[in-house]
Amino acid sequence: MTAGTDAHARAVLDKAAHENFPVAPFFVPRAWRADLMAVYGYARLVDDIGDGDLAPGGRDAELLGLDREQTDDRPAMLDAFEADLRRVFDTTGTGPRHPLLLRLRPTVRRCGLTPEPFLGLIEANRQDQRVRRYGTYADLLAYCELSANPVGRLVLGITGTTSPERVRRSDAVCTALQIVEHLQDVAEDLRRDRVYLPAEDMARFRVTEADLALPTAGASVRALVAYEAERARRLLNEGTPLVGSVHGRLKLLLAGFVGGGRAALAAVTAAGHDVLPGPPKPTKLSLLREVGATLRREG
Repeated sequence: MTAGTDAHARAVLDKAAHENFPVAPFFVPRAWRADLMAVYGYARLVDDIGDGDLAPGGRDAELLGLDREQTDDRPAMLDAFEADLRRVFDTTGTGPRHPLLLRLRPTVRRCGLTPEPFLGLIEANRQDQRVRRYGTYADLLAYCELSANPVGRLVLGITGTTSPERVRRSDAVCTALQIVEHLQDVAEDLRRDRVYLPAEDMARFRVTEADLALPTAGASVRALVAYEAERARRLLNEGTPLVGSVHGRLKLLLAGFVGGGRAALAAVTAAGHDVLPGPPKPTKLSLLREVGATLRREG
């Protein structure tokens, strides 16, 4: 891997600092940290492909075996990315081309990870190219099954703690985190011609897309955001016992995920549920408080 290629991969990994929750904090074992960052790099890159947020110049397309000019052809990029992912699991070939997938290969082998969660994340981004509105909450949950839940399942796989009950709790936490992120990003998503607020709920609260395009939210938009935030809060509550089901540093890591979601919800509430001026973000202090509260409840 050349220095330029390594720097290109590092630019993607550096985005971890801007997430709502700690991706691979200092206190987890070094092996876990490397594996968590490998999975994060994969998830971040596939989302950047699906959102059209790749670094300029077409380097990612070239790394995936395409022409640089194809970097804006999202379906072609996702197909090439899936082909490269399959090279991660192919023990007979030369291995993947993209440096972030090269980093993933040792993690997959060491932890015995399967392709399904990784493929789910690709399929979620394919769906983003076809589906830009969700009619019902059930439709949104089905999307989160592809876009969010695989990440939690991969964390359980990396830490060797997978069980049916933990997967169920993890899915609830991950779906909640996805919904919170959608609430924070309503204005940005609309600029991308995407609306993740279910149409049935928008109709119930008499909210139109024109309302979502305003600089600040009116009472109806705030009521809708509060309603969806409460749904996310209930999901977090459903998933929080996951924290109490594990021990040691993993307990702290999972408390970080739950606490990150709670702190983000608190930021949305503190903004009066007006998410239109920009994403309400939690402070580091509020995050630490929520992590501590989660640990006390689940200790």
